Amino acid sequence: MKTTRPTIPHPRRLALRAATILGLAGLLAAPMAWAQKYPDKPIRLIVGYSAGGGVDAVARLLSARLPAVLGQQVLVENRTGATGLIAADFVAKAPADGYTLMMGDSALLIAKLLQPKIAIDPLTSFKPVAGAFVSPLMIVTGNDFPAKTPAEFVAQLKANPGRFSFATSGVGTVQHLGFEMLKQSTGSFVVHVPYRGAAQIVPDVIGGQVPIGVVSATAAMAQSKAGKLRAVALMNSAKLEGAENIAPLADALPGFDVAPRIFVLAPAGTPNEIVERFSAAVKTVLDAPDAGTAAAAQGTLRAYATPVQLGKDMAEETVRWKRIITEQRIVADGG
Repeated sequence: MKTTRPTIPHPRRLALRAATILGLAGLLAAPMAWAQKYPDKPIRLIVGYSAGGGVDAVARLLSARLPAVLGQQVLVENRTGATGLIAADFVAKAPADGYTLMMGDSALLIAKLLQPKIAIDPLTSFKPVAGAFVSPLMIVTGNDFPAKTPAEFVAQLKANPGRFSFATSGVGTVQHLGFEMLKQSTGSFVVHVPYRGAAQIVPDVIGGQVPIGVVSATAAMAQSKAGKLRAVALMNSAKLEGAENIAPLADALPGFDVAPRIFVLAPAGTPNEIVERFSAAVKTVLDAPDAGTAAAAQGTLRAYATPVQLGKDMAEETVRWKRIITEQRIVADGG
């Protein structure tokens, strides 16, 4: 009977196999080790709007507090233009290493719907990092407007189709689409007057050039408290510090809730460990006792969301905007 001798691998082959296994293990471990060191240098937080604006202000609120949590500076960098799309394109093309992030807002979601040919897609070009704030919107009127409460306001819109007009900071803004939702909910007809920016809306409402304005809460609170115009309703249901006496539109339209969302995004492909690290740091900052007051001073409310929850919120919000854009036949300015 013939016996078969066991094959003994050549020492060189054994060495090659061991090196291969060790190499693969090293490749798999490298991203984890990289993430564990994060951050080991300053982080850039890109904002698509000018310094001093709402998104910029809350980005700086975070950037001033995050170094105490992360151990590295967080530097706000403004890349303005195209309603935030220049900044978004820059971040989407940045290395997916957690050192270039974006402070974005709901306008980014709307931009893709109104301009479908733009290269970036908010839902696929980025990885959600953290929900951070919402920015309440206020419906304001002149003091002679025949309504003082949300219910009276809705009743006036229904009873007087075409009599009133409303001003917002532009076509396709959250202010515009939110009021279109109001019109749709009430079956009313109100003419939209798009301004190029929000600065002139409050003065024009006070002066009687336009009867209704939809603006950020900070743009109108001081004038409302001074009695120069009337704050009829907040478009979202959460109370804003300093505006506790202003009723939500939901008092007249149960469930109505519209407010721009402000969030942090990373380039697609950013390791989950890095995303979770930065997201946890944002939560720590927002949970601090003074963060609510600091946010309210900028006309915002804290609204932390995990990466997973933010991804769901962005997808649901996109569906909501798409529906109103389609049903109300809204096209981009100049489109």
